[in-house]
Amino acid sequence: MSKSTPPVAKRVPHSYTHHNVTREDPYAWLRADNWQEVMQKPETLAADIRVYLEAENDYYEAEFGQPTAKLQDAIYKEIRGRIKEDDSGVPLPDGDWAYNTRMLEGKQYPLIVRTPRNGGAETVLLDCNVEAGETYFGFAGASHDPSHRTLAWAADRAGSEYYDIVLRDLATGKDSDDVIRETAGSYVWSNDSSALYYTEYDDNHRPYRIRRHDLGTDQASDPIIYEEKDPGFFVGVGKTLSDKFIIIDAHDHQTSEVWLIDADKGGEPRLVAPRLVDREYEVDERGGQLFIRTNADGAEDYKIVTVAADAPGAENWVDLVPHREGVLVLDVSLLANHMLRLEREDGLPRIVARDLRTGQEETVNFAEEAYSLGMSTGYEFDTAVFRLTYSSPTTPQQLFDFDLGTGKRTLLKTQDVPSGHDPADYETRRLFATAADGEQVPVTLLYRKGLALDGANPTLLYGYGAYGMSMPAAFSVSVLSLVDRGFVYAIAHIRGGMEKGYRWYKQGRREHKANTFTDFIAAAEMLIAEGYTQPGRIVAQGGSAGGMLMGAIANLRPDLWGGIVAQVPFVDVLNTMLDDTLPLTPPEWPEWGNPITSPEDYARIAAYAPYEAVSDQAYPPIFALAGLTDPRVTYWEPAKWVARLRATKAGDAPLYLKTNMSAGHGGASGRFDRLKETAQCYAFAIKSVGLDG
Repeated sequence: MSKSTPPVAKRVPHSYTHHNVTREDPYAWLRADNWQEVMQKPETLAADIRVYLEAENDYYEAEFGQPTAKLQDAIYKEIRGRIKEDDSGVPLPDGDWAYNTRMLEGKQYPLIVRTPRNGGAETVLLDCNVEAGETYFGFAGASHDPSHRTLAWAADRAGSEYYDIVLRDLATGKDSDDVIRETAGSYVWSNDSSALYYTEYDDNHRPYRIRRHDLGTDQASDPIIYEEKDPGFFVGVGKTLSDKFIIIDAHDHQTSEVWLIDADKGGEPRLVAPRLVDREYEVDERGGQLFIRTNADGAEDYKIVTVAADAPGAENWVDLVPHREGVLVLDVSLLANHMLRLEREDGLPRIVARDLRTGQEETVNFAEEAYSLGMSTGYEFDTAVFRLTYSSPTTPQQLFDFDLGTGKRTLLKTQDVPSGHDPADYETRRLFATAADGEQVPVTLLYRKGLALDGANPTLLYGYGAYGMSMPAAFSVSVLSLVDRGFVYAIAHIRGGMEKGYRWYKQGRREHKANTFTDFIAAAEMLIAEGYTQPGRIVAQGGSAGGMLMGAIANLRPDLWGGIVAQVPFVDVLNTMLDDTLPLTPPEWPEWGNPITSPEDYARIAAYAPYEAVSDQAYPPIFALAGLTDPRVTYWEPAKWVARLRATKAGDAPLYLKTNMSAGHGGASGRFDRLKETAQCYAFAIKSVGLDG
């Protein structure tokens, strides 16, 4: 490899004081003063910032991108070879039609199509490949109206998550000039097809308002239906499957509030139950009754209650499925005569279906040691059929129709792996690591059968651990490129997620955040103790809040890792939580704490924030990825982190920053372009543990 000189970011004196503590931040200049404008118009980025980011990109290309181009290309082709390019979903019926999505060979984006319900010629309603052109195209889905005459579809053209909603006449295939511009991306139809309810951002990129757009009118005159006054709450809009109500929900990470609008008559929103700190609830409807998933009354793992829709206050809620400690109710869906709930117990999911006429229940689960399970209900309410998806690290995804009337389970589709895949060649394990405080942390493993437990195996350990999001033990065509090279692929189900119930989440947030980091370290130490790998042979990977995890474990135990992949990493936590103009800051104070008002929160965050905790020690190889138009983890977080690491760390381990100058939080928008980013990360992992590829 060549040895070009790494970029050195200039240091510009900058300090700030909170709670009588003054900190120096010489890389604060990397935060563009016009960041809101940059999200939509990347070309407006200040020249000195652009020069630095592009210098880092050039350094990455010279030192790693070009020297590993053949390996990256090989991995990319392997992963692409496992994807059926001309793939199709399974049609979902709705009235006289059945709707579906299809992918074409060689194309990046889906087609939205429909056929007559009982068979007939297919009509392509929307070809996203045509609409995308050659630029970024963040597709936010398409929704046909109740009359089946109009298709609303939404797209973001910059990666900034500003979506234009376009209306297409399905008889002519022509798009209307009536475009709803710069929305927050969620929207629903009124029952009479005359209007769309949609979300709108405030000046700080927070979805805070619901408007109604009557088709054919000027967007500027769209009436405000709901406006959120608390910058810590985001709003969204949805609809019950019964088509009775349009749902407005306002929420942060621990508290929610729901308002209902009659989907036939419109009118003013009606409150279900006022927000109460730390009470969450979600609403569905059947036969004039609301079915509510909630943690009210100390139901930490959630329960299901019912209440009359015309008197929905919490004082009238009646338990239908009482709280059961350790059995986490993840989701609830209603059909005309059935209620479905997705639960997780001891880390494994199951679906429970209740006949609401008789009260009888049946359970759908599977026998593998670790697996992923999901459910969906389609467009129609008056049916006894729902869909479930199943996969495991060794088993490609299977899609079933389950008929609750007959009990019949019909396999509709098995994920095709064109280049071949035999589950018998692989092994999945669920092990447990003992955390510092004695908690048992689940770890899911995938590796080739016959693996020797001699401590020599390269390992990729993945983690997230925030917002209550659990990491599914699902099939991935990508990770096979590591496993087939002898890697152990491991997922650490650390605290901050909900793999072991809501308690697991609470023990990984706010004052307990350090558990997330030490759980991940415990998972690595367990894999070493059990003979799977050894220090310096483990590559750690995480993104977003999982990128914060990467920064923290790099500071805490740099000796364990052969390399670290940090994708859009949330590493400048303290400064971000101190900046209440950023989109996600006020809504995330319940997750991390509010360092503006609380000296205790300030001190705690400052102690673990990866950017603040960079020190003069030898770090492992680090690869950080960023998106210039990312409104969730702004580009300057990884940029500042890498700049400080370069100026501070000891040793000469590789350190790379790659910023996608035309994408946001999710990286490249096309399905194949995203695979190239995966190939970059995996090539880095392979090289970090000393393999040639």
